[in-house]
Amino acid sequence: MSTFDVAIIGGGAIGASIAFELAEAKLRTVVLDRQQPGREASWAAAGMLSPAPHVPEDALLTPLGNESLRIYPDFIARIEGASDAATNFERKGSLELFFTGAAESDRDRLVAQNARLGVRCEAVSLERARELERSMNPGARAAMWFPEEATVEPRLLMDALLTAAQRRGVEIRANCAVTNLICAGDRCGGVIAGSERIRAIHVIVAAGCFSQAIAENVVGGSGVPARYAPTHPVCGQMIALQSREVKLGRVLRSKGRYVVPRHDGRIVAGSTLENSGFKKNVNEDGVREIFESARELVPELAGAEVVETWAGLRPGTPDGLPILGPTDVEGLLIATGHYRNGILLAPITAKLVRDWIITGKTDFDASRFSPMRFVRGTARVNASKVALEKL
Repeated sequence: MSTFDVAIIGGGAIGASIAFELAEAKLRTVVLDRQQPGREASWAAAGMLSPAPHVPEDALLTPLGNESLRIYPDFIARIEGASDAATNFERKGSLELFFTGAAESDRDRLVAQNARLGVRCEAVSLERARELERSMNPGARAAMWFPEEATVEPRLLMDALLTAAQRRGVEIRANCAVTNLICAGDRCGGVIAGSERIRAIHVIVAAGCFSQAIAENVVGGSGVPARYAPTHPVCGQMIALQSREVKLGRVLRSKGRYVVPRHDGRIVAGSTLENSGFKKNVNEDGVREIFESARELVPELAGAEVVETWAGLRPGTPDGLPILGPTDVEGLLIATGHYRNGILLAPITAKLVRDWIITGKTDFDASRFSPMRFVRGTARVNASKVALEKL
């Protein structure tokens, strides 16, 4: 029987970031992933680091995103230093474009909302926007500039995270599905993976959209609440474009769609939102829809070649917020449900979990994300929408 200080279920950006932080704190840590680590939502992500609320449900999440973006440069420096690998982290800012007849008023309203949420942004003239990104659609009617937003290449980030964690002593086990938690009364003391029992002082469920199945399977528990992590999969299709004519310099987005430049010249565009269970199929309708949205942002992409298509499963939650923190079962923590923001929120999530484990408290108030909101029945669907409407 293996014994560790911490067992982390899930090896995506969240699980791997937590493992790295805990290993830096000299805790013996194992990461257990049902497939190859980092090959689900993290691998499929675009890599935009944007805490701005792109839909009303994001409003309560913005302070957490702001804090994560603030610590991102240090996080990247430590990961790249430990792994000797590049993540292509860049802070070039982002432009949001508006095309409707009410473009300027819509833009000004969002600028004011973002300012109240602590997100630095500004209304810019179309002339200034074209100076920042010459490939943007000249038919845009208004533009908003986010100077502090950044990007990272998620697949490179995952490679660097896993290498950095391993070099710090983390044991990473691929194709090692956890089927049960081992609990006795109000204490969780490990997991079962296949035929093996793995003992751990702390168990962290960070399995993305697969977290609910883990949290429901408890061995030896007595009255232990089962639904700490009510996640569900939301499929997102993505495409990568190659164009000789377009040299995209920074992120462009509009109405939930976006184009993101890569260092190799490719342009990543996305994404769909599909409640199709655990299926992650790429289909012609999805690819066409994303391609048309990319053309609206950058008309010269009409002649671009689609060089890659893929899909991933994001971990959604009933109220649209991540699930972070200790449970009322000693030794059991949850870090999941980041939905479209797993790459952005990886640094702050890792820091919070490290603090909970080492000191039992955090500097950042993360109480609204507690898994106990579901056990106590205090979670409110669309609570963040109400908050944003009050701004």
